[in-house]
Amino acid sequence: MTFSIIARCRETGRFGVVVTSSSIAVASRCGRWARAGVGAIATQNITDPALGQLGLDLLEEGYGAEAVLRSIVAARPFADFRQLAVVDVNGATASYSGAKSLGLYKEQHGKDCVACGNLLANDSIPKAMVQAFERDGSSHLGERLLAALAAGLDAGGETAPVRSAGIFVVDRFVWPVIDLRVDWHDHPIDELKGVFAEYFPQMNDYIQRAVDPTQAPGYK
Repeated sequence: MTFSIIARCRETGRFGVVVTSSSIAVASRCGRWARAGVGAIATQNITDPALGQLGLDLLEEGYGAEAVLRSIVAARPFADFRQLAVVDVNGATASYSGAKSLGLYKEQHGKDCVACGNLLANDSIPKAMVQAFERDGSSHLGERLLAALAAGLDAGGETAPVRSAGIFVVDRFVWPVIDLRVDWHDHPIDELKGVFAEYFPQMNDYIQRAVDPTQAPGYK
C-alpha cells in the first residue's frame, strides 16, 4: 500500500524519508525514521513502526546498514509481513521484502538512497524514484526526495489511488528541519509539494530562531 525512498545527502550529511500510500496518515507510521548524524529507516507494507526506532538505535551504536537490517528482521516476529530499508551514515544501503509483502513489491538501490514499494502498479516505480533522486545532486535533500516521490507516481504509483504522503528531513539537530504531512487528500503528493513550497523559503528562519533568536529575522 506504500512507496517510499530514504536517502542521505552526500554533501551535507542530511537524512530524509518521503512516503505515500493509499492508507490514511502513512507518514505517522512510516515516515519519521531518520536521525541526524545516524541514518534513515523505511518500515512499511504491514507496518511495525517499532522497527524504525530499533533500527535507528542500532545505527547510532555504529552498526552498518546490512547488519542493522539483519538485526531488525530477526528482532521481532512476523518478518514475512514487513518491507524494510536502511541507509547508514556512510551512504550504504540495505533492503528486505518479506514473502508476505502485498501485491507487486520491488526495491531499488541507488547512490546514498534506496526506494521500495508494495502493491505497485508496475515494477519500474522504485527505479524511476532513484533516477529522479540522483538527477540533481545540487538541490536540497527535501527537493530531491519530493522529485523522487512525484516520479514514482508518474511511473504508475500504486494499484489504488494514493491518499496520504509525508516528508521528514533531519540535519544537525535533534529535531527535524522538515516534517510535513498530508494525512488524507485526493492528490496528496501535489498537496505536499504545495505545503513544502510555502514552508521551504521559511525553513532557515525557523532554524535560526531555535539556534539564536537574537539573530533571527523579525516576525509578528
